[in-house]
Amino acid sequence: MNIIIIEDEKPSARRLQRMLKSLDIEADTMLHSVEESIEWFQNNNHPDLIFLDIRLSDGLSFEIFETIEIKSAVIFTTAYDEYALQAFKLNSIDYLLKPIDDDDLKLAVDKFKERTPQKQAVTLDFNDIKKLLVNPIEREYKKRFSVKVGQHLKLINIEDIECIYSENKGTYAHTNEGRNYLLDMTLDQLEDELEPDVFFRISRKFYININAIKDIISYTNSRLQIKLNHYNEQDVIVARERVKDFKNWLE
Repeated sequence: MNIIIIEDEKPSARRLQRMLKSLDIEADTMLHSVEESIEWFQNNNHPDLIFLDIRLSDGLSFEIFETIEIKSAVIFTTAYDEYALQAFKLNSIDYLLKPIDDDDLKLAVDKFKERTPQKQAVTLDFNDIKKLLVNPIEREYKKRFSVKVGQHLKLINIEDIECIYSENKGTYAHTNEGRNYLLDMTLDQLEDELEPDVFFRISRKFYININAIKDIISYTNSRLQIKLNHYNEQDVIVARERVKDFKNWLE
């Protein structure tokens, strides 16, 4: 079985690759953008199955299908449920919402394996799509952190965190009280733990809370500078390759 992963966040791609490997499935090819994917499909045999994120670094992955005729089966892996109807129009096997559950992934793979050649054009069941659109799946995201302060453990509610950043190999949460707390997770490990409507990773160094944004300023090299309500210890800059996604996230 020939499988590829299209995902702009490399930690997410590697995590999915590991999850598939636990199911004895190898996905050696990983693509990270619309442009890279189009070029790959133009020069390679198309796979049996694609694991496809929807929002990529340079646009929506639907643009790939607008350019290339792809008959591969697709399992969508995304943090957004609003694209389910568009996914329904393609060769969708399933629509998995991040963070991906091991059991849901296995069910989606089993669904693909059970397809007969006569069912190659079968897409996601419309009743499932309708149910998803009417009652989006409620996912559990992190609600609080427990941090060590001296000999005590302190609970920090997620809504009290303005930003999470890395510095000197440590990961810190900055609260709206102006305090910094050391976390025992990396930014990559937080990827599937933070609610995507509230927290956005603007760079390799920062996640920011949308409710903590005070101002957004044009910055050099087509980047943006974020002013937060209380955090002012260093410049908070949106990486150039994340600017487009950041603007979409704001809306």
